[in-house]
Amino acid sequence: MTTIQATDTVYYFSVNVPYIQCEALYSGALPTVVMVAENGTSVQVPSTRIKQFITSQGVVGRFRMIVDANNKIKAFERLR
Repeated sequence: MTTIQATDTVYYFSVNVPYIQCEALYSGALPTVVMVAENGTSVQVPSTRIKQFITSQGVVGRFRMIVDANNKIKAFERLR
């Protein structure tokens, strides 16, 4: 897990996307995905951050994204 600094912003996402809907991530048709965090904030995420979590079920789980003070993503992690 990534260390969180006082200046970082942390977003949590619960995701349940079937595999068939993940095809657009691989085709390159979607360079970014807008996700709604659990706090209601809409956040634009590069699709490359999500691709690594695609399984035969799709993308399922609870995720945490840590963004630094310059809005650079430090980590996008699936929580266990």
